[in-house]
Amino acid sequence: MALIESGDYYRFIEELNANVYVNGKKVEKLLTHPVTKTVVDATAKIYELAQDPRYEDVMTATSHLSGEKVNRNLHISRSTEDLEKRAEMALLTSQKLGTCNYRCVGADALNSLASVVFEIDRDKGTSYQDRFNRFLEEAQKNDWAISGAVTDAKGDRQKRISEEDPDMYVHIADEREDGIVVRGAKLHQSGAIAAHYTLVIPGGALRPGEEKFAAAFVVPNSAPGLTYITQYNPYSAEREVCEDPKELGNPRYGQRETCMMIFEDVFIPWEHVFMCGEAEYAAKCITRFAKIHRMNCGGACKVGYADIIIGASMLASEYTGTTKASHIREMLTEMVRLSETAHAATIAASVKGREEPEGSGIYMPDDLFGNVAKITTADNFWKIMSLAGDIAGGLVVTAPSMKDLKNPETGPYVEKYLRAAAPADKRLRITKVLQNWTAGLHGPGTWHGAGSPQAQKISLYRVTDWEEKKNIAREIAELEE
Repeated sequence: MALIESGDYYRFIEELNANVYVNGKKVEKLLTHPVTKTVVDATAKIYELAQDPRYEDVMTATSHLSGEKVNRNLHISRSTEDLEKRAEMALLTSQKLGTCNYRCVGADALNSLASVVFEIDRDKGTSYQDRFNRFLEEAQKNDWAISGAVTDAKGDRQKRISEEDPDMYVHIADEREDGIVVRGAKLHQSGAIAAHYTLVIPGGALRPGEEKFAAAFVVPNSAPGLTYITQYNPYSAEREVCEDPKELGNPRYGQRETCMMIFEDVFIPWEHVFMCGEAEYAAKCITRFAKIHRMNCGGACKVGYADIIIGASMLASEYTGTTKASHIREMLTEMVRLSETAHAATIAASVKGREEPEGSGIYMPDDLFGNVAKITTADNFWKIMSLAGDIAGGLVVTAPSMKDLKNPETGPYVEKYLRAAAPADKRLRITKVLQNWTAGLHGPGTWHGAGSPQAQKISLYRVTDWEEKKNIAREIAELEE
């Protein structure tokens, strides 16, 4: 089968009985709740893009396990070209969705774990890689949507893991003959509510004595003991009460939805366990995940979002008749510069990628350029949002409702006084798009997604070859060593 259609995915969702809560209420059907439906529709769009001949080269790849065409979200990168295509997929899906590709984190976690299980088996004689490959081949065959769960609750950051309530980190609560039992929680989780499986990896480095936190595994949606508690904010409330989604900033796919994923004694059979107590490999797992995800989440995904913002800003200027103003053109040009600078770092990260570890056949992006891509995006995205708000004007925060335009009592006034170089309805619709980006959640989300800028600064300092730079300076100065 290898590639399924969106209709097949929707049928899976119809039969799903996930334990999902939104705003304190149990969601009976993901497809009928206005908030959760956006996650389902966005995930379905990924299936549609993979079926579209125009995007086949980006959205699909050839499996190194079966030789069949598979969704790139389930592909393990085997070359720098694969890394480039992975970044292109992040760019494309952001442009098409205006929200998260909810299979993105799972794709990057699969690649990280693939390289780590190779290394554990090589060093310890375990059989994780065979187990992982059997699952991956099955996932590719069925085209499962796999989300990724990385960030633990953590609790008091002043305490080591071993000093906190163990439930603040996903951990092995029991080891049985047929598998393990896990407890804890993962936060800021994207897409798990509408995925077939979620891949869980350790959220940070571990020390001797913290072996029970070294767990990597996949868990099917609706497994007994799993509870999902979604985020909730003014945009969630707006979508719940809105009668016509076209009045919203992203009518179909909404904002980036996340959830808390709670594990209450969830059983994981051995065939779905890919790390169990190997604490010394947890750091490699999270580090490799970070270098992949920062390349994709930073200078690819957010560049796709920036393309939406830039396009909407251009339309807003056209609708108000300000496109020819020099300062507007200057701001639009600056937005492109800021966006493509991050994009360039992502391309460099993929082109400069290399096999890691040697002999695995698995390619990782360059760590330095990947971190540069993400930290550049974090800074530049705020600037792009501010420039978009400047171009759009005060209407971004003062606009009336589309219902006012439709109301026979108020509609004529709205149509008259908000008409400019374009009718009022066009101005209001594009204003809602820009409101979604400039007055919404995307600034902090971009800042902290794939790790805060401080994490990237630490990584940059760690991976920079300072001795090489000093030697370059010594040579110029003709200094002795």
